[in-house]
Amino acid sequence: MRTLDFSSWHSLLVTLIGLSLITLLGVGIRLLTMVVIQQRRERMNRQINERLRTLIAAYRTLGGSFTGDLAVDPRHKRDLRMTAEGAVSAEGAEGSAEAGGEVGSERARRIRDAVEAALSDIILLGTEEHVRLADRAARELVAGQPVHTHDLVVSLRTFIRKALDLEPVPSDLTLPAQGPARVQAPGGGRAKDDGKKDGGGKGGGGGGGGDGGGGHEMGMMGGTGAEHHEVTISSGI
Repeated sequence: MRTLDFSSWHSLLVTLIGLSLITLLGVGIRLLTMVVIQQRRERMNRQINERLRTLIAAYRTLGGSFTGDLAVDPRHKRDLRMTAEGAVSAEGAEGSAEAGGEVGSERARRIRDAVEAALSDIILLGTEEHVRLADRAARELVAGQPVHTHDLVVSLRTFIRKALDLEPVPSDLTLPAQGPARVQAPGGGRAKDDGKKDGGGKGGGGGGGGDGGGGHEMGMMGGTGAEHHEVTISSGI
């Protein structure tokens, strides 16, 4: 207060203007700091949310099944074909085995592809423990060994529940082993049947167009005889 000068109107005005500028400068610095902190916090929240979303999707892929074969089959389609050809000798049995093995090999291939994509996401966004477990599973896939993902699923579940501030799984519970989700083929045989029906409908439509063309041609040549009419109709069909 000693630096303030109220001896005249001019001094009072200069003092008020100086105080206003100092106040505005302080408020501006504070607002700028708050905006920078808020933007940084929002960016971190987006990164955390994206990371959790990716890890949750990987958890569902790697641990979406409790029953059936819980191991990932690393064999490719060519390996399965070679195995089937070596095991089957009779022609009739070979046809049935090939027809039944196509569905199983296709499902195993889809599961393997989904697991490989999930392992890649975990190696990118997981913790050190997740990366080590995912690396071990990837190496087993490369070596052609069946892969069990239960340990990685448990680690992911613990991390996700902790990140979401959820209580840990009760220690007195013994959860069954989890394996990769069984991926269903999109469409399947129904899509093929629909394609056949659509193809038949298009063929029928073409035939109808031919009939229309034949009728138009008949109209253009109305003075001809009945034999020419019959030939035109038959050619349109």
